[in-house]
Amino acid sequence: MGNLKKRIISFFMAAAMILEPGAITSFAEPPSWPGDVGIVAGAGIVIDADSKTVLFGQQIHVPYPPASILKLLTALVVVENCQMDETVTFSYDAIHNLEAGAGNKLSLAEGDQISVEDCLHMMVLLSSNQSANALAEHVGGSRDGFVEMMNEKAKELGCSPDETHFANPSGLNDDSQYVSAYDMALIAAAVFENEEVFRIASTKKYSVGPTINNPNGANISMEHRIVMEESRGSEYYCEGVKAGKTGYTSKAGNTLVTYAERDGRRLISVILKGSDKYQYYMDAKNIMNFGFSSFKNESVNGAEGFLQEQEEFTFGGSVYPASQLRLEEAVITVPLAAGFSDAQRNLVTDLPAGHPPAAVAMLSYTYNDRKVGSAYIIDTEREAQLAAEEASRAAEEASRAAAEAMGESQPEESTAQEESSPADEQEKEGKGGGIFSGFSLSQNQILIIVAGIGLAVVAGLGIFLGIRRRKERIARQKRRERRRQRLMEIGYNEEDFEELVRKRRESGSGRKK
Repeated sequence: MGNLKKRIISFFMAAAMILEPGAITSFAEPPSWPGDVGIVAGAGIVIDADSKTVLFGQQIHVPYPPASILKLLTALVVVENCQMDETVTFSYDAIHNLEAGAGNKLSLAEGDQISVEDCLHMMVLLSSNQSANALAEHVGGSRDGFVEMMNEKAKELGCSPDETHFANPSGLNDDSQYVSAYDMALIAAAVFENEEVFRIASTKKYSVGPTINNPNGANISMEHRIVMEESRGSEYYCEGVKAGKTGYTSKAGNTLVTYAERDGRRLISVILKGSDKYQYYMDAKNIMNFGFSSFKNESVNGAEGFLQEQEEFTFGGSVYPASQLRLEEAVITVPLAAGFSDAQRNLVTDLPAGHPPAAVAMLSYTYNDRKVGSAYIIDTEREAQLAAEEASRAAEEASRAAAEAMGESQPEESTAQEESSPADEQEKEGKGGGIFSGFSLSQNQILIIVAGIGLAVVAGLGIFLGIRRRKERIARQKRRERRRQRLMEIGYNEEDFEELVRKRRESGSGRKK
């Protein structure tokens, strides 16, 4: 008790000193935002792909013509709406409805029939405008229909209509087509999250199948010099660069998108209105190196205590127990000399477009008034419900696909079979009743269908149980934190608390024996 009294007296003495008139409390200013880099191009940006933090920016909200870097969005919309093995037929319009000087590097012709996979490689690696047109017609029914899909996708990704609007799938000149460096970075972040598009945009060499004018096919290579460069001594070499896209038109100048990874971090740079033939590569390299060397990522989940501050929360008029909520895995990006505690937190309940369906709120972070990241607050019960619904849909699709496949594999019945007697029909019904009535399936085929349905259900159940275990773990952590706080209030320190926990575990294991 004597030690407790001393602690209480010390606490009030310290409080009195802090509150005494004239007492001075100094707080260290967080480190300033690094800014020792620049570019020659008209506009440019480098962002952290995970936190979406702008590490460097110049004219990032000014619209510019995009040129062929726009084809990254075209590729994303295509991949999200068709299969790679589908066949694309090139129309007269796809080949010829282009501005003068648009080029045709592979001499593609009307009537060419090429896979979506090959078309995408030609479009991204060689900037084939004919492939962009043909893909747009294949997916959207027409180029205009596809352009609507592009603009809708850009809106979904958070692009501003004042800064970004698309008029064709190729990036060729059009007065109503423009993009800001910031919006193009958001688009690129989504593009490189897509495994198929990332694979294509990081391919250095590719073999295209036969076409009318290239009956033996053709070998093509990536045009992005930094992606292609492997020699550390080269001026174009930049450590960790994996993927990207080039662009050029008379109005846009040189444009460039570059993606790189180093030490677990991922950066994206965008250069617009590059005037010199090669300087825009140096611009991209310089701001990428700046982004990697001047900043670091801090985990939100490892440092944020928001969900431990209350027993329950109210979002959008609904009340949620704290144990029902979790923070998504997220990071913030800050200068090397700063830490997570230097960022300011803000609760957002008016969620932006494209938010996770189970999100109920968002924690947004700023550093010296700069946005440095965010983390959604997820309702785990809603998340589990959505996972179960998805598993159910997957099971239904598996069952339907299997039934269709089995049905297509059965030969047509003969007229004699159609004229079978009622006794025969009764015998058939006896053998083929139940959920598989109406199909002539072997035992193995039935087992395949049942196994497919079972796997889909098990997958959904696994997701549900994983979410449930995570909720239980979070709840245990919160109970432990509350016990720790109560013990500290009555005079126990952190070491005392850990010792109590250890003894309790030992006594518990002894009882089990």
